[in-house]
Amino acid sequence: MPTLFSWEFAADPYPAYAWLREHAPVHRTRLPSGVDAWLVTRYADARQALADQRLSKNPAHHDESAHAKGKTGIPGERKAELMTHLLNIDPPDHTRLRRLVSKAFTPRRVAEFAPRVQELTDRLIDGFAARGSADLIHEFAFPLPIYAICDLLGVPREDQDDFRDWAGMMIRHGGGPRGGVARSVKKMRTYLAELIHRKRDALGDDLISGLIRASDHGEHLTENEAAAMAFILLFAGFETTVNLIGNGVYALLRNPEQRERLQTSLAAGERGLLQTGVEELLRYDGPVELATWRFATEPLTIGGRRIAPGDPVLVVLAAADRDPERFAEPDTLDLSRGDNQHLGYGHGIHYCLGAPLARLEGQTALATLLTRLPDIRLAADPADLRWRGGLIMRGLRTLPVEFTAHSN
Repeated sequence: MPTLFSWEFAADPYPAYAWLREHAPVHRTRLPSGVDAWLVTRYADARQALADQRLSKNPAHHDESAHAKGKTGIPGERKAELMTHLLNIDPPDHTRLRRLVSKAFTPRRVAEFAPRVQELTDRLIDGFAARGSADLIHEFAFPLPIYAICDLLGVPREDQDDFRDWAGMMIRHGGGPRGGVARSVKKMRTYLAELIHRKRDALGDDLISGLIRASDHGEHLTENEAAAMAFILLFAGFETTVNLIGNGVYALLRNPEQRERLQTSLAAGERGLLQTGVEELLRYDGPVELATWRFATEPLTIGGRRIAPGDPVLVVLAAADRDPERFAEPDTLDLSRGDNQHLGYGHGIHYCLGAPLARLEGQTALATLLTRLPDIRLAADPADLRWRGGLIMRGLRTLPVEFTAHSN
């Protein structure tokens, strides 16, 4: 049995997940937080679990009897100000809130946003292109989605650097309840509540204005729901894209023949390999390692194991997406892979709402980087790179690169 959730595991969890898929595909383990949870690692079981409505997203269904009070390790405590969002609720509330927010992520709205994403991408690369080196996480992968999601929400440009600072604190130190993280969450919550009040007098074409209109037209969206919705869209909407870009660039740098294929395709003006390539990067080393918490509301069976009511269940997307029963040569990066129904953005009613925007940002970021910095290369020993700790997301702390410097 491999050791799970160690620093060594974080650097490369895939051998451990391969062992689990073969020997203990639905495995009960104690997490670092002290919570006992089920890990689901095979593709077929994962897909079933993600769509099973007997697995609730609401932490109220968690059986805390086995844990000391206040030591459950389950995020989203029931009294938390920002709890009422899409990741922590079930139908019918989930259906109502998702319907309101989905209007911001239609194909038309995302396509209209493409020029702004390109503008942000070029501006960030301009900031380091003449230097010949960069940390792609902090100088590129992190600021690109934070500015993009702020634009989508309707956060004024003059306030977006504050959001970058608050989000930076959370992504560097995780979602813990203490210290600077807690202060950043509180500042963000206070700001969003104030912004909602200000926008009532000057509604625009942004997402927060849309939530206010919906509330004012009888959709029963409370102010706390609106602030919580904006918060989770901001946080989930940027961290997944940070990891998509960071993990994706890293995978391409470690697989130079695949990177060269993509660069050749882009130079010829073709986009097909870029589109399938982003899907493959999502499968190969996606931004979300484990799907967010689920809790059994009644006895059920997954992969032959009996799950009791109240038990936490964590679907391991990273393991499912390398299941050889579903994907040929799953540990090989193949940007032209067909039939790639990965679970990188989930499955079922909780499928990632912002996936179209994340795909746009990922495609734009990779295409622009590889075109403008064609000889980009890793500037560190892979063994020296560190991965951020945390249960849900998987991403690099830094990604130092070098390239031929050039002026804009």
